[in-house]
Amino acid sequence: MKITKVETIWFEAVPQQEWAKRNATARQALPNNLWVRIHTDTGLSGLGETYYLPRAVASVVHDVLAPLLLGRDPRDVEAIWSEFREATYWSGNGGIVTFALSAIDMALWDLAGRLAGVPLHRLLGGKRRDRVRAASSIIFDTANLNGIGDYFADLRARGYQVLKGGWGHDLAIAFGKDAKRDLAIVRTMREAVGEDAEIIVDVAAGSNWTASHAIKMAREFEPYRIYWLEDALPEGDLDGWRRLRAATATPLCTGEKSWLVPDFRRLIDTLALDVVMIDPGRAEGVTGTKKVIDMAAEARQAWNAHSWSSAINTAASLHLAAASPNVLLLELKPEPSPMQNDIVSDPIVMEDGFIAVRDAPGLGITIDEAALRRYLFD
Repeated sequence: MKITKVETIWFEAVPQQEWAKRNATARQALPNNLWVRIHTDTGLSGLGETYYLPRAVASVVHDVLAPLLLGRDPRDVEAIWSEFREATYWSGNGGIVTFALSAIDMALWDLAGRLAGVPLHRLLGGKRRDRVRAASSIIFDTANLNGIGDYFADLRARGYQVLKGGWGHDLAIAFGKDAKRDLAIVRTMREAVGEDAEIIVDVAAGSNWTASHAIKMAREFEPYRIYWLEDALPEGDLDGWRRLRAATATPLCTGEKSWLVPDFRRLIDTLALDVVMIDPGRAEGVTGTKKVIDMAAEARQAWNAHSWSSAINTAASLHLAAASPNVLLLELKPEPSPMQNDIVSDPIVMEDGFIAVRDAPGLGITIDEAALRRYLFD
């Protein structure tokens, strides 16, 4: 059994439908998602995903990593992961190189499941749950406070029990930039969803909160019972996170800007976090993500499946969530988008506040090849 071909698939900028109208510009500025498809002499293939700078990542895949894959047994997933981490030491672990490794590792796990005829969660230790709690995850329109309230009330009516918002359509007035506006947004969220739902707020990068300001804001948010406060400080401010942890009962979450297992180890070892946020499409793939999940579990910390990209990454996150003891949520864009809904015939969706775990082999999703061709970058 051998790997015969490594293919990259990337996408033209695509309309984002209703999601775009509420959460972003009408078109992505650049094609963003990169898929890696690994083919074998068995006729079976596996898919993995990363995102950001797909042209550069594709170059790393083809010029650096694919030559090391051809002829290998695709079932040697963790051995290949370890070898690739060593092989890319000088070319730059983290960033683009790690994005490429992440997509390849995910594709190998998908392929391993398909070859064995079992779902990915079986290979990761077994299914611990039949469904995972969903969180709607949106970007705030901070210029329209009433609109935020209306949208959160609508999402709650659709069945979401956990609702997250952050950043802003206009980064100049994003969440985190103005204390008075931030507090008004949190109050509006709580009033919109009622007392029986959970709310999460995500501070925009570049807000430049200090530990002292984060402590002040966390205390002001406490009457509104936020489920967690996300990215209140830069990830490297470990002392700041410890100070914030000591000063508030509000749960704390970060991790979106970490790529490597050692980066997450430093965060976990602060004992300041309640929730580690991780994305297999960027953080050393399924293998690396599983190692971080296990580290967090040992420290009695939970993790959040941050999966704000396409259906491939969402499927991988879902299997990791199904197999782990300490998952809290899996994030979803609440509005349909091409990369999440159109290119698969069986999109992953929320029902009654939860996402059902898939039991089909590998990642458990079926690509709509005709739809895929409509979005391919030429």
